[in-house]
Amino acid sequence: MRGSYSSSSSSSFFSEFVSSALRTKPLGKSSDALRSTSSDCLVRRLGPFDLILLGIGASIGAGIFVVTGTVARDAGPGVTISFLLAGASCVLNALCYAELASRFPAVVGGAYLYSYTAFNELTAFLVFTQMMLDYHIGAASIARSLASYVINIFELIPSIKDNIPNWVGHGSDDIFGFFSINLLAPILLVILTLILCRGVGESTLVNTIMTITKVIIVLVVILVGAFEVDDSNWSPFAPNGFKSMLTGATVAFFAYVGFDAVANSAEESKKPQRDLPIGIIGSLLVCVVLYVGVCLVITGMVPYNLLGEDAPLAEAFKSKGLNFVSVLISIGAIAGLTTTLLVGLYVQSRLYLGLGRDGLLPAVFAKVHPTRHTPIHSQIWVGIVAFILAGLLNVTVLSHILSVGSLAGYSVVAACVMTLRWDDSRDSKRMEGITCITVIACCGFVAGILYRYGVSTLAYMFLILPIAIAIFAAAGLQFRQVYRDPPGFSCPWVPIVPAVCIFFNIFLFAQLHYEAWVRFVVLSIVAVFVYAFYGQYHANPTSDDTIYYHRAPEAVAE
Repeated sequence: MRGSYSSSSSSSFFSEFVSSALRTKPLGKSSDALRSTSSDCLVRRLGPFDLILLGIGASIGAGIFVVTGTVARDAGPGVTISFLLAGASCVLNALCYAELASRFPAVVGGAYLYSYTAFNELTAFLVFTQMMLDYHIGAASIARSLASYVINIFELIPSIKDNIPNWVGHGSDDIFGFFSINLLAPILLVILTLILCRGVGESTLVNTIMTITKVIIVLVVILVGAFEVDDSNWSPFAPNGFKSMLTGATVAFFAYVGFDAVANSAEESKKPQRDLPIGIIGSLLVCVVLYVGVCLVITGMVPYNLLGEDAPLAEAFKSKGLNFVSVLISIGAIAGLTTTLLVGLYVQSRLYLGLGRDGLLPAVFAKVHPTRHTPIHSQIWVGIVAFILAGLLNVTVLSHILSVGSLAGYSVVAACVMTLRWDDSRDSKRMEGITCITVIACCGFVAGILYRYGVSTLAYMFLILPIAIAIFAAAGLQFRQVYRDPPGFSCPWVPIVPAVCIFFNIFLFAQLHYEAWVRFVVLSIVAVFVYAFYGQYHANPTSDDTIYYHRAPEAVAE
């Protein structure tokens, strides 16, 4: 009897788990109402200019002064092509984000919300956990870098130079291989968390000032450096061949990541259906121009093989006797890191807010301050996690497992664009489409592995097979599915653009350190257990507290 009861109980738990996991978030069809009377709503204060600056602030950090040089050491002057290829890939991803941001203009959630509606509850929770770990580790890493730059500025004062212990800002020596004490990084996180808790107006002002400052500095760097360019340094343009440029593009891709921050500001946008696509695509295009300009200048000023490793751009200007530009670069790096960290903390709190509303996390995360109109509990929690990681751990070790969540999330967003356009009258067609999407993703991973580990011409020839299969699957999506026109902004050339996004994102996924793959699998297993024993029992995708709709109001009070 006991065995029979146990078997029945297990079967009941499994069937309930499957039923819950496959739930979807209903998509409203006609309501134009805002939750403007609710104490838990956010305030719509962000216009298109604010959103563009938000996207730039999230993407342009110290990387523009460092990553451009480090990639150039391998790709040579061809680093310009690397950043153009990475920028083109990100533009395709941004088009997918722009369509969904226009289609879901009412609420926060980003990739999590899109996958909740297009696929199911468990997929949405997995997307959240993978992307959130990236955000947490990234915030800690940026906070440590910012602390180090601030200390470097203080060390310009002769009286205190060499008198500041490493544990204050640069980080102490490793303890047990992964602990490293840093005092200043957590203090900076507390300051930025307090700014975000005060309200979106205050945080937007700080982001605007800092972002404009760093953009002006980058433009000055490009203009001054242009007069020091020796075009003979651009020859040979690709000293290590095309493969080095493509490998450089996989690194450069992550320098553009940040446009999803705009999508997560949907509930605070004045006219989200119009302004979100402008913010996403506009900020990305500005970033492409700035990155390409810096690449051309840095490789034209100094032979690529002589570029420094830690601060290549600053060292290039020092070699020309332009020390004042090096100081500007340090200031720009601090401004860049500050805005990137500020926007990162902002996005994390909005994601926690979305899951708190849906019941997948405790309701405390859904609370919004009645006067500040900020998700203060979520913001404080995000600050605490970053505080601990930045203050105690060697984030260089953790950086090996970064970016896997972002690539996976972007791939799911591209898939959401297709699935939400399908005519759902036939379930068999839907399953066929999902199968084709899965095949494209698998082909992208196989192609990435073959490219990464291929050591001969014959090995590279095998790349043709997964690419051909992916093209065949994309043809199936094109000719076997019926696509409806979406409201608002429309991503062009669906399903080709989303299919290319998925293939290339997973191709990049295969280039990551193997530790990132292990992290992806382990975190997914942990997330499934958390969902099984908490999320499935508390989730409420049809909650009356939140209104989801296609269209935003034509006008929102300024």
